[in-house]
Amino acid sequence: MKTISILIPAYNEAPVLDQLMTRLGNLAQEVKNYDFEFLFVNDGSKDATLEIIKGFADIDPRVSYINLSRNFGKEIGMIAGLDHVTGDATVVIDADLQDPPELIPEMIKLWEEGYDDVYAKRRSREGETALKKFTSRMYYKTLQSVTRIPIQEDTGDFRLLDRRVVEALKEFRESQRNTKAMFSWVGFHKKEILYDRDPRAAGETKWNYIKLVELAIDGITSFTTAPLRIATYAGIIVSLLAFLYLIFLVIRTAILGTDLAGYPSMMAVILFLGGVQLLSLGIIGEYVGRIFNETKQRPLYLIEEYHNGKTPKKARRKN
Repeated sequence: MKTISILIPAYNEAPVLDQLMTRLGNLAQEVKNYDFEFLFVNDGSKDATLEIIKGFADIDPRVSYINLSRNFGKEIGMIAGLDHVTGDATVVIDADLQDPPELIPEMIKLWEEGYDDVYAKRRSREGETALKKFTSRMYYKTLQSVTRIPIQEDTGDFRLLDRRVVEALKEFRESQRNTKAMFSWVGFHKKEILYDRDPRAAGETKWNYIKLVELAIDGITSFTTAPLRIATYAGIIVSLLAFLYLIFLVIRTAILGTDLAGYPSMMAVILFLGGVQLLSLGIIGEYVGRIFNETKQRPLYLIEEYHNGKTPKKARRKN
């Protein structure tokens, strides 16, 4: 039988893991024509997440887990899981149960019809503020407008990936990652499923607005140089306006015979130009910083313990 790997990144998700495992177990009982692998990636949790996952592994041979040496972030946690999944297809799902595991059979059906990437698009987002919904919508529109890659709007990491898509994603080894954009970049045969996203079953979200802004910046700077072009265009426009203003001053002085006092306007122009320069330097700095991080060629993550359902492996290094 074909194997379906369920990849679950987890960070401080102890309150919800029992519910998650119950629903995954029910799923495996209902879908009888496939073997299942449940691969948990513990991303440096500080609560009892790892102990609970180990308890699952002790009684269920389908449960595997990776315990990272520290918190590397969800993006790195996902590539760690993709490096170790063994299934013919892999479903990426969050541990907080906002994405219903009961949707997976439909994903498998579409996969069997020939689709390589079956992604779940949110029809509604319960438990999220109007501000977060608005900023998310604007982010996807912005990302789509500055890149030539078709971006799936209002989608997350909840999707089924064929083995060849997983192998393609494993080729991406950059340290500052935006997996959502990578899903779009690799292409392949995609299919959309609409669903209503539930509120978290327990616990609190690990994403604050600062982290979301950082993720947005990573997504934009990873897949387009449009911000650099914007800085270039801004420089051209400001230079042209300054040149036209200079001509205006020369003509006015020639007609009036003397220039008027212009300290306030001069300060406004200086501050405006200074702001444009600082913005341009900041954009350039984002790209230079990414170059700096990539040239160090550090491993993406370190594994403290890996359990594949049979034998634990400790202190394994992976890059």
